[in-house]
Amino acid sequence: MSSVVSGVSVDEFQALEQKVLRAVEVVKREREARAAAEAEVVSLRKQLADLEEASRGQLVAAKSEASAAASQLESAQREKEAIDGQLATLVHERDAVRQRIEQMMNQIDELL
Repeated sequence: MSSVVSGVSVDEFQALEQKVLRAVEVVKREREARAAAEAEVVSLRKQLADLEEASRGQLVAAKSEASAAASQLESAQREKEAIDGQLATLVHERDAVRQRIEQMMNQIDELL
């Protein structure tokens, strides 16, 4: 049988002790879980910062590429305009040469 000391039996004391030990274990597990969660938060924040940095780098590179492409496009447009002008001049010269040849052919026909 259990003895009674100061109004609390040994069985009650052992049951209380078991409850305290379980409570200590629960607190211990919760602290470990909290520490793990905090470590994961730190890790995730680092990953997020790294991703943001990489994204900024990619954005800068994309802007640079877009700027280079725009510059190439402007250069190509200027070159096209110059070629269009040269083409118009050559067409005009060709027409002038054609008219002169027609005139010479007409003069040759009149001589024959």
